[in-house]
Amino acid sequence: MTNDKSPHLLNRISKVEVLLALVTLTFGALTTSKNAGMAFADWPTSDGYLMVTYPWLRDFSVNWDKFLEHGHRLAGMVIGMWSILLVVMAFRLESRVWVKRLAVGILLGVICQGLLGGFRVQLNDRGLAMLHGIFAAIVFSLMGTMVAVTSPQWRNAGEWRTIRSLTTVKRLSVAIVILVLMQYILGSLVRHQGTSLHEHLGLGLLVMLVIAANAVAAARLGPGWLRRSAFTLLGITVLQVAFGLLTWVVKFGLPAVGYVAIADSTQQLLVRTVHMVWGTVTLLAAVVNMLKVYRVAAVSAVAVRADADVPSPASTLIASGGRP
Repeated sequence: MTNDKSPHLLNRISKVEVLLALVTLTFGALTTSKNAGMAFADWPTSDGYLMVTYPWLRDFSVNWDKFLEHGHRLAGMVIGMWSILLVVMAFRLESRVWVKRLAVGILLGVICQGLLGGFRVQLNDRGLAMLHGIFAAIVFSLMGTMVAVTSPQWRNAGEWRTIRSLTTVKRLSVAIVILVLMQYILGSLVRHQGTSLHEHLGLGLLVMLVIAANAVAAARLGPGWLRRSAFTLLGITVLQVAFGLLTWVVKFGLPAVGYVAIADSTQQLLVRTVHMVWGTVTLLAAVVNMLKVYRVAAVSAVAVRADADVPSPASTLIASGGRP
């Protein structure tokens, strides 16, 4: 299939997958926040029921632990089926081999993620629960990568080529991905093991500073596509810092204004969940920003080489011995 709608269709399918993954992540984060990961002692069944036959809605407002955990399982099943569709459509619509492989990688990642969740239940292992959450963020970033590389802007990145050096922005973009991933891992340690809180706070400050520096560098050196990406990442990070501060308040209280934290309150549940989910969005934004930087750098380098290979009129005249 080669009509003009084909690339846009694959991009739309990729965007829907990201939205479905957000639903799955939200159910998973709520499950962890409520400590409901072991609401069912069995897997892949739920209290002996097959996945789709369990009376899930019966638990609504009656047994929140089971409602959230089984909702997470159902959402995971849906994202698995959508990932199969993504692979099929990528092989039908996409000419780039590496994009097809990316689609397959996403499907394999979703399968591995499901198995990790299952083994976490069967072994009742909180360490696997933490790994399950970290790997989810990585797979989510792969899904964001698919959205980026199938977008019209990616295909038309030549419009954003620049003669300016992007070395600083490239280095910052890589550093940001590494730092945000490290920060996410530290957040998982805080969430699942109750450790590394101060390390998480300290690295969070460093991440904020580096992302702000990246926005300044992109504003000075980068074309419009990269500037928008850098400032989008900065905005997402500012929100994540705000959610982190709110998480601290609902966890430890704020004596200065007389606010007393209530353990396992609805406020704690919701704010901690939003902070975790937005952390995955921050990592995705960091990865996509890095990809855009390297894409623009690549097309700019190609353009520079092409310009160097085209002789100027003066050099052509000289080479021809002065004959026009």
